[in-house]
Amino acid sequence: MATLSPSLKARLSTSLKIGTFEVKSRVLQSPLSGVTDLVFRRLVRRYAPDSMMYTEMVNATGLHYVKQLPKIMEVDPNERPISIQLFDCRPDFLAEAAQKAVDEGADTIDINMGCPVNKITRNGGGSSLLRQPELAAEIVRSVVNAVKVPVTVKTRIGWSEQDINAIEFAQRMEDAGAQMLTLHGRTRAQGYSGSARWEWIARVKEVLSIPVIANGDIFSVDAAIRCLEMTGADGVMCSRGTLGYPFLVGEVDYFLKTGELRTPPTPIERLQCAKDHLLMLWEYKGDRGIRQARKHMTWYAKGFLNAAELRGQLAVIESANQGVNLIEQAIDRLADLENWEEEVQEFELVEV
Repeated sequence: MATLSPSLKARLSTSLKIGTFEVKSRVLQSPLSGVTDLVFRRLVRRYAPDSMMYTEMVNATGLHYVKQLPKIMEVDPNERPISIQLFDCRPDFLAEAAQKAVDEGADTIDINMGCPVNKITRNGGGSSLLRQPELAAEIVRSVVNAVKVPVTVKTRIGWSEQDINAIEFAQRMEDAGAQMLTLHGRTRAQGYSGSARWEWIARVKEVLSIPVIANGDIFSVDAAIRCLEMTGADGVMCSRGTLGYPFLVGEVDYFLKTGELRTPPTPIERLQCAKDHLLMLWEYKGDRGIRQARKHMTWYAKGFLNAAELRGQLAVIESANQGVNLIEQAIDRLADLENWEEEVQEFELVEV
């Protein structure tokens, strides 16, 4: 069970300072491609109103050639704090994209130097920049000179096991003007396999003066606390642990602020959130939102009776009404089960 040590509580009791910008939470929602759109961020913010949110990563080259901003850059004027994440390998295009992001309302600009996906790395973006530290530093300098908001970097510990350069790379990013570094404790070669190497985050934290945010394998409050204790990081970023569970960021934030565990949502409450998510995607994106909702719905449908059957049904929904009906039927079955279990418990307590 998670416990908040006095030293950790004291260390994280103040706001997170990213340059001149202050965030009242040490727990951040990671940018996730195809996930962290405006709808998902709204759900996370229900339970974590103070936390920094990130858009999906935006291709700076693509942005250069379009007149209208892509929907993934859309932010709600009220959703503060918010960062827009950019990726590319061209310093001038990234500087231009950063200016557009600030005009859109970004409180910080985050540069993705950690994405391991082939279609990103083969074009020079994401974690491929770990093998080009001079270019990565030039990118940071270019963006810093282009905007007045803080510029941050998200990266990994290295390209491969034989090429871990997290310490040197992080120092270059700070020297170039980055005002916060988020470090995922895996190499690019690992992808999302194996375990995050939190010890490398600790080593990077020792040599930087800017905030270091730990990322990788934060699936629970307990994991977040263990990571913070081990690494000495200034905060944690939740990623895959929020898929189908937008409550996680708020749970970790609540524990850091109070030392108490927030009561986790019941299966019924999770399904009610899934229904909200589905309807919000439908209202925001129409039929495209329904297609995107399928994966989200399957992530929600876990950890309760007949969840596997529901997952299969939700994975092929064609309309919002179909999905809502399936979810409401599942909620009714779970409610009946809860009532039956309560009746059994009451019966067992009766003296005969």
